[in-house]
Amino acid sequence: MTQRLFLDDPTLALTQATVLASGPEGVVLDRTVFYARGGGQPGDSGELRWDGGKVAVTEAVKGNGDEILHTVPADAVLPPVGAVVEAAIDWDRRHAHMRMHTAMHLLCSLIKGAAVTGGSVGADKSRLDFDLPNPPPKEEIEAGLNALIAADHPVRIEWVDESVLDADPGLVRTMSVQPPRGTGRLRLMRIGAGDGLVDLQPCGGTHVSRTGEIGPIRVQKIENKGKQNRRIVIVPG
Repeated sequence: MTQRLFLDDPTLALTQATVLASGPEGVVLDRTVFYARGGGQPGDSGELRWDGGKVAVTEAVKGNGDEILHTVPADAVLPPVGAVVEAAIDWDRRHAHMRMHTAMHLLCSLIKGAAVTGGSVGADKSRLDFDLPNPPPKEEIEAGLNALIAADHPVRIEWVDESVLDADPGLVRTMSVQPPRGTGRLRLMRIGAGDGLVDLQPCGGTHVSRTGEIGPIRVQKIENKGKQNRRIVIVPG
């Protein structure tokens, strides 16, 4: 099992870890700050450094069971099993994903009552698809997004009992993907506080600590992707 440090502190950019497995397919560590690709968010890239060597991590992905696999270039020099390494992410890339992923939650909060049919997080462009009969007004959505960003709402992670989903299934906005169950715990991402709640959803991704950290956002386009599927594409402003 790989301990996922980013689940509780997405601002960690590096950590020391022990190599559990090492081969051409990648490196498995006992703990990591590397987010593994999933939920529409790309896996982190970066570097592993140890006494006498270093190797680039092209992307972190999910491995066997609860392992995170740090993929490496072909023919790379690999750290030996048991070695202590410094695992360091490409922070600028991660932070861009954090800003955009949080912006997507704000977008979701503006499209009330519509289920999410798909999505993709990118540093330069992100998208959400909604089950909607008609496209929403582009200018209104962009203005709403930037108003929520400017309000600098707090963003925080909460761990709750997964039975919360049984009591309130409406927390899940996605049609095709359900939060993992069986561990007894559910990770919620909350934007806003008290009566100023903006969004509350299960999410395993990484996020900024306040909406003001996102920066200006533009709605690049709204597309029809089927009879009742509307795609909203956002980019940094």
